Amino acid sequence: MRTLQIPVGISNRHLHLSEADIKLLFGENHGLTKKKDLSQPGQFACEETVTLSGPKGSLENVRILGPARKESQVELAFTDAIKLGIGAPVRDSGNHEETPGIEISAGDRSIHLDRGVIIAMRHIHANEEHAALYGFKDKDIVKVLVDGPRGGVYHNVLVRVNPTFALDFHIDTDEANGFGLKNGDIVTVLLED
Repeated sequence: MRTLQIPVGISNRHLHLSEADIKLLFGENHGLTKKKDLSQPGQFACEETVTLSGPKGSLENVRILGPARKESQVELAFTDAIKLGIGAPVRDSGNHEETPGIEISAGDRSIHLDRGVIIAMRHIHANEEHAALYGFKDKDIVKVLVDGPRGGVYHNVLVRVNPTFALDFHIDTDEANGFGLKNGDIVTVLLED
């Protein structure tokens, strides 16, 4: 078995908005305001935040990530979904079939998404050079080993290959906390020969 060491990137709850939904929530001429760059090239955290509301509760100050997307999507951890009372499925980003909706508000403006609430499938970002070098392709499923006092193995890790991606392992806060991981920690991808 071959191995590959890569850094961890932990995603807190967040959302991606379409241009149309940005205008509905913030006004016709509003553009997203970059707060800081993220680990993936071209992706950034925005100054803008919203409140997410579900049948059982709300989450305030949820960060929007840019740039705008074709379709709005909310990404939660399991504990977030429980607090909101939303049965969000584990999905690859962009797969919104049969996903629940949610209320999103910013100040006195609000919208309702009919779908698009997910718990993001744990995944590895890789560009085409990484994929060729390490012998994996888009949509492969691999395992990731974590060392340390709370170590273990993540199964069912999706590989996502795109020319713009930087190599890293993306998980949500629940998954990171369970293994005692923090941003930048190094984990080992287990690759079949």
